[in-house]
Amino acid sequence: MSNKLHIVSIGCTKNLVDTIIKLKKNTRFIYISTACVFDGHSGMYKESSIPYPENFYALTKLLGEYEVQKIKNHLIVRTNFVSKQKWPYPKAFTDRFGTYLFANQVVEGLKDVNESNLEGFVHIVGDKKISMFELAKMTTPDILPMTIDEYSGPKLTMDMTLDTERWKKYSISL
Repeated sequence: MSNKLHIVSIGCTKNLVDTIIKLKKNTRFIYISTACVFDGHSGMYKESSIPYPENFYALTKLLGEYEVQKIKNHLIVRTNFVSKQKWPYPKAFTDRFGTYLFANQVVEGLKDVNESNLEGFVHIVGDKKISMFELAKMTTPDILPMTIDEYSGPKLTMDMTLDTERWKKYSISL
């Protein structure tokens, strides 16, 4: 994704928030954010942990969180997930971690959280820390391992593990 696309998405979030504030003050706004708003050095970040993004993508998501907080009835969900499809790359990191879920599980979590009327921040998380390689093997048994040393590109958040103080944890399953 280009930086221009992220800047547009921040503008879109801001435009939605401004419209809600102006026209529909009682609207509930649910914003899907990411574990990448944290620096990725220690992991198991809770809702009360202080964000510290280390790349442009993460910064744009954090700025979106700030915009959404202008709405009284908001819910900011941090999570990390993938679709339940074949891994789209030939390799996956053995040294990049998360408390991953599949997208359909996050949808179920969103439904549950929304029905509970929670506001503020909530993390929808898996119940165990796994590597991207372990995650990829669930849908793509022949995936090859790689480490961050083999990667060239923008800086990545290495430990995207989330914990929760406000909600339950889900078991990742196919």
